[in-house]
Amino acid sequence: MAKTILIVEDELKLAQLLSDYLVQSGFKTRCVHDGAAALAVVRGEAFDLMLLDLMLPGMDGIEVCKAVRSFSALPIIMVTARVEEIDRLLGLELGADDYICKPFSPREVVARVKAVLRRGTAATPALDDELVLDEEGYRAILFGQDVGLTAVEFKLLQILHSQPGRIFSRDQLMDRMYDDRRIVSDRTIDSHIKKLRRKMAASPSRYEWISSVYSVGYKFEKSLREGDS
Repeated sequence: MAKTILIVEDELKLAQLLSDYLVQSGFKTRCVHDGAAALAVVRGEAFDLMLLDLMLPGMDGIEVCKAVRSFSALPIIMVTARVEEIDRLLGLELGADDYICKPFSPREVVARVKAVLRRGTAATPALDDELVLDEEGYRAILFGQDVGLTAVEFKLLQILHSQPGRIFSRDQLMDRMYDDRRIVSDRTIDSHIKKLRRKMAASPSRYEWISSVYSVGYKFEKSLREGDS
């Protein structure tokens, strides 16, 4: 059965363009053009994912996202034309699953939608005490359990995991994670590392995976937690 995507976008031509591309890729769509209407529709109908514009008349995308997260785990991809808002989006505990910057290619949006949807349907790797990265599903599996990372957290872990033991400076991490360095700061990287560690520490694994190198950066390094040696 075709999955249904809710497109929340006040630019009517853009909403229709996204709808056309998604329908061509086998999805069903529903378009609404303001935040309050989107919230009402999500409460009354079933969707598989929501494309949510940040700048909406009346109730903006951040408010809508927070409101939806109070009663639903519906996957949400935030869309914004305001580059300066990205750091704010990344720093907030909004519960969004991904974000896309305007201008964008409609094909990129379709690819992002498919990637987010795969996270909930990809097969879970076999039970193991090791860390497994499911790159198609953007999931990190520890001891057979999904850690529940956002797309940004997964990308950060993926970079560190690609070269175990190598120290990545904050600048290097920013360069690899973002096309426009102006939208992030050292504090943003530190914030994502903190959240990533907290989520991984909640797993039943006895290990820690990310080490800080004072005044230099971070590295992927498997070590026993304190008290487990």
